[in-house]
Amino acid sequence: MAAEPSMSAGAPRRERAAASQDGAELTGLLIDWGGVLTSNLFDSFRDYCVRVDIDAQSLRGRFRSDSSFRELLISLEKGELQEQEFERRLAALLGVESDGLIDGLFAGVRPDAAMVEAVRRARAGGVRTALVSNSWGVHRYPHDMFDELFDGVVISAEEGTRKPSRRMYELGAQRAGVAPEQAVYVDDLPFNLKPAEELGMVTIHHTSAEQTIPELEALLGLALR
Repeated sequence: MAAEPSMSAGAPRRERAAASQDGAELTGLLIDWGGVLTSNLFDSFRDYCVRVDIDAQSLRGRFRSDSSFRELLISLEKGELQEQEFERRLAALLGVESDGLIDGLFAGVRPDAAMVEAVRRARAGGVRTALVSNSWGVHRYPHDMFDELFDGVVISAEEGTRKPSRRMYELGAQRAGVAPEQAVYVDDLPFNLKPAEELGMVTIHHTSAEQTIPELEALLGLALR
């Protein structure tokens, strides 16, 4: 767990926050990384496909419906498969070079400055925060930013489980230091929201900073821009 948040003199004051469905005040923010605090992952994957001359729509579809692709990805996200072995097996399925395959897929991914700043402001304003992320390996995260942004971190490969496992969300709330019904959970994939809702969390389906940040401001009672 990261260190306690420091309160700067210029941190925004909290107004009365919205309540969850159970009436609990919302004092926690659990949030995904890739596609929420970064640019769109699938845009980067599409650009990679263009560079190596494979069909982007086919790649996305196979991760959704082809059991060989799904099993590979699940094993990687749970930390059961090393990156190099994942790259070797995925490259064989795609007919591309394996060396640097994951880095190639993620080459276009960049932090979303507005979303990162929103989390920073939320934490400075007294909201307890946690990262809850499925990982393609663990070393691509900007770990140097974690102490500033999060009270707790839950990364699938380090936990041996992955979203949408209920355990990921339970750990997120626990490490943020809030009850699930006190938390907002943000993810760009709709099927990852249901377990959070079942635990009593308020959820936001992230499509853009322009949409998500105003929703968070209303729920948390904080200015996040």
